[in-house]
Amino acid sequence: METMVRVDGGEVWARDEGEREGRRPPLVLLHPGVGDSRIWDDVVPALAARHRVIRYDARGFGQSPQPTTRYSQLGDARAVLDHFGVGRAVLAGSSMGGATSLSLALAEPDRVAGLALFAPGVTGAPGLDVPEVRADIERLAEAGDMDGLVALGLRLWGAVGPEPDGEAARQLRAAIPAWFTTYPHAVADPPVFPHLGGIAAPCVLALCEHDQPEVIAVNEDMADRIPGCRLVRLAGSDHFPTLREPETVARLILDLCERAA
Repeated sequence: METMVRVDGGEVWARDEGEREGRRPPLVLLHPGVGDSRIWDDVVPALAARHRVIRYDARGFGQSPQPTTRYSQLGDARAVLDHFGVGRAVLAGSSMGGATSLSLALAEPDRVAGLALFAPGVTGAPGLDVPEVRADIERLAEAGDMDGLVALGLRLWGAVGPEPDGEAARQLRAAIPAWFTTYPHAVADPPVFPHLGGIAAPCVLALCEHDQPEVIAVNEDMADRIPGCRLVRLAGSDHFPTLREPETVARLILDLCERAA
């Protein structure tokens, strides 16, 4: 079922599907800033055969309208869970979606049964913002060079190389406008990195071996700080693990669900 979900001052597109019988916790999938919820397409079938699966497009991404008021990723995640009547769920988050998952796990631990994190971001971490990268993005954006932005993004986050169907490039091209339309309205969630020791949910963190060195270093530190976190290294992935190794991603999520049940 596809629907538009009301959030504070706007709406987001969401999809609710999968198995609803039994006592398995529902799954909520949160996409990265280099794509939208379609980036989970190759992972969802294995998950939906056993779990209820909810995914949504963050404001400005995919089928969700651009924001027109101030908002936060944490607030929107809460609104989506409330809309679907989900009191407790396993969260699977990639990059930006990983940061939102951690924010919710720290703010409302009773709502988070488990965390499956893939090349996750995290608020308040030093080293993730690389000034040279930010300057290159700003220069290309000012020039209106979309092809240049896509090429830069693939060099940074798509180091495994072009896949046969070009899906990483398509995801990037679709996501890049949201980087700029959301910026004036997005309110940063509170810093989580200094408080990772307070995460109580079972957690698996998948580090992608072909990712940016800065992301790899922060991910290693995150796994050390989260109590009991299982660190997995994906040898065949860059910042697009759901495209590069979808079967492995699905297996890690399902394994975590068994621990979280």
